[in-house]
Amino acid sequence: MDDSGPQRRWFWATLVLSSVSLVTLVFGLWELVENRFFRAVDYVTLHYLYITRGIASSLLLAFWAAWYVLRQRRRTEEELRRSRERYRGLLEVSPGAVALYDAALRVIEWNAAAERLYGLSKDEAVGQPLSTVPPEKEAELREFLRRVAGGQSVLDAETLRRDTTGTTLEVQLSLLPFREAGGQSYFLEVTSDIRERVRMRQTLLELEKLTSMGKMAAGTAHHLNTPLAAMLLRVQMMRERNHQAGCAGDLERLESGLRFCQHFVQRLLEFSRQVPLQKQPQAVEPLLRSVVSFLSPPVLAKRARIQLELKTANGAQVFADRNQLEALFSVLLSNALDAIAPEGTIVVRSRRLAGDQLEIEISDTGCGISAADFPHVFEPFFTTKGPGKGTGLGLAIARNIVREHGGSIHLRSHASEGTTAIVELPLHKGTRGDAGEQS
Repeated sequence: MDDSGPQRRWFWATLVLSSVSLVTLVFGLWELVENRFFRAVDYVTLHYLYITRGIASSLLLAFWAAWYVLRQRRRTEEELRRSRERYRGLLEVSPGAVALYDAALRVIEWNAAAERLYGLSKDEAVGQPLSTVPPEKEAELREFLRRVAGGQSVLDAETLRRDTTGTTLEVQLSLLPFREAGGQSYFLEVTSDIRERVRMRQTLLELEKLTSMGKMAAGTAHHLNTPLAAMLLRVQMMRERNHQAGCAGDLERLESGLRFCQHFVQRLLEFSRQVPLQKQPQAVEPLLRSVVSFLSPPVLAKRARIQLELKTANGAQVFADRNQLEALFSVLLSNALDAIAPEGTIVVRSRRLAGDQLEIEISDTGCGISAADFPHVFEPFFTTKGPGKGTGLGLAIARNIVREHGGSIHLRSHASEGTTAIVELPLHKGTRGDAGEQS
């Protein structure tokens, strides 16, 4: 509610009453002085006294009115200044990027959050056309403006904006009407960065798809296992009955291919089977070779080479859950395989450390990790892979597995120089005594 009218009336009423009171006081004091000191003066002197009293009263009244008006003006200006500072402070501390613009999209206000989000300073934005709307979203913005001008509000709409570098940003937008006291209408746009939320949502969708694919793969493996075993048996029977040299080689290659498929299906079933965690002494070398064998199809498809240097791991055991260790090394090897170029190389090394520790080192010749991404690699849902190529959970799961087994994991990497994952696990007490001999 606008209270400027009552305030104005109160100001004039106060000024008039105070002026009347001041004039009455001056005239009353002047009468007392005349009666006390000028009772016997002549008419001319008395006439000049009356003129002097009028002039003095007018000057005093003018000074009083001027002082009162100036004081009130300073007070009003101070209130306006404080109000503006308060408004500016609220605008600057707002977590959302605030842009106020007119119907022609000329920016009137621009806060600090907008500067941070779009990389455009207030001086660069104010007075200029709104430059954060991508061309493909201009029609959408016009529709939003039409709805707001018609009395509707646009709240929490997900859309796109762009910064000064041309990078597209996912934002949540609210658009509201804003009317000044003078009647001028503007549009108030408040946006917030939701790129992390969108990425999280996409990751959860990928996880859901991967879960469905995993269940489907497990079911497919069950269905394939029986006919593969039957075909392998028939091929073996044919080899025993057939003594022609021309077919023996073909049958041998067919048997080898079927055995490979059967082995792959069995490994898939083992990986998909969910059993309670059960820690037992586990030999590291055969477990690593088993995981490498399981990954052989994508390795062959990429024409990659996995080099195993596991001499010091021969006979080494750790007290662990086999499924979890398989998942750990599968994550690290899969990441290395994704990072390398076709015909790249992955090296798996083992080393006995002081303090009864076994170190497993998985190095690749891939693209490496940038300095900006490196601090976040173990964060859940963080991934540098493209959409649909990674969930961002692999390294987070790997770190949890290592910690649950009393070990540690860390990475060494530089952009374009490859990455090395280093896992340290405590040796099982049954092999600790042989560490010195076998290292």
